[in-house]
Amino acid sequence: DGSKLDYGGILDRLNAGEVVVGDGGYVMQLERRGYVKAGHWTPEAAVEHPEAVRQLHREFLRAGANVIQTFTFYCSEDKLEISGNVSNISGAQINEAACDLAREVANEGDALVAGCVSKTPCYVKSHSETKVKAIFKKQMDDFLKKDIDFFIVEFVDHVEEAEWAVEVLKTSSKPVGATLCISPQGDMHGVPPGECAVRLVRAGADIVGINCHLDPLTCIRTVKLMKAGLENAGLKAHLMIQPLGFHTPECNLGGYTSLPEYPFAMETRAMTRWDVHQYAREAYDAGIRYIGGCCGFEPYHIRAIAEEVSAERGFLPPASEKHGLWGAALGMHTKPWVRARAHREYWENLLPASGRPKCPSMATAADDYEK
Repeated sequence: DGSKLDYGGILDRLNAGEVVVGDGGYVMQLERRGYVKAGHWTPEAAVEHPEAVRQLHREFLRAGANVIQTFTFYCSEDKLEISGNVSNISGAQINEAACDLAREVANEGDALVAGCVSKTPCYVKSHSETKVKAIFKKQMDDFLKKDIDFFIVEFVDHVEEAEWAVEVLKTSSKPVGATLCISPQGDMHGVPPGECAVRLVRAGADIVGINCHLDPLTCIRTVKLMKAGLENAGLKAHLMIQPLGFHTPECNLGGYTSLPEYPFAMETRAMTRWDVHQYAREAYDAGIRYIGGCCGFEPYHIRAIAEEVSAERGFLPPASEKHGLWGAALGMHTKPWVRARAHREYWENLLPASGRPKCPSMATAADDYEK
């Protein structure tokens, strides 16, 4: 019915028991739409094509997201410089434009703005805590000028770098969520997920979890390991999850970037909206209350999350006005075999075909350490 809960800030909402629905993937969606260059994956579209970024924000908001993330992935100066794609636009310009776009759309609903920072080339290149923290400090200062609601550290595969980011961002007095793009085996140095979670919370993170790299059910496994680690250490934090919108049953250490289909043939692995219903329910049952998506998650996937947890939230998103729950609107179809699909049992039990007779069900990943 479109009514809203309003518990204030992100921690107020989570403390009150609200299910927070995150938004979806930006760089991959905007690459497919012609606004981001693959390989670079930098977010200059916030300055060059604000209308495209604004529209995607609006679609995620309409689908039920009540957090809008700034489109600032890979927006550290060292990444922009390496990409060679942004010679005339500064990181500060992108950060500030992205904040303005996110705030404009968030204010159209009951959404919060999350200022996002991601891993830096500097970390792997230098391992200098001073240099890496200076990069995060510069980004943080840009976000604070725009008074974002909270921070998210995302797409970091070394827990040490995420700790450094959290330590910097916590100096702002804003809440901080920290999500790692790691597998159940741990980070790229083999630090187990439970230990990663403990280290992030001790660094100051209020919310911890997983984003990107692997599929939803794999990411839930990893968050469960994080949750167990926190419980064993006697620590508390809210849990969040924003996985890939692709099936990655290989569950390799490096995630989808080491699959042969990455990045231009991932469509064959796309999640259906019904897969996302299962994901949202399993995430909720695991105690995760911030549930969203990353690369591959389109607005209809976010709507599926919002519909699955609509009883817990107490409302449906605006986009559900154009969608019959579990295919109910198909009941008015002229074809009887299509009308027969207008119920939950059909879609929940469907085993969808790929349409590709010689397509393997799994691939050998470039860095499959499990073999």
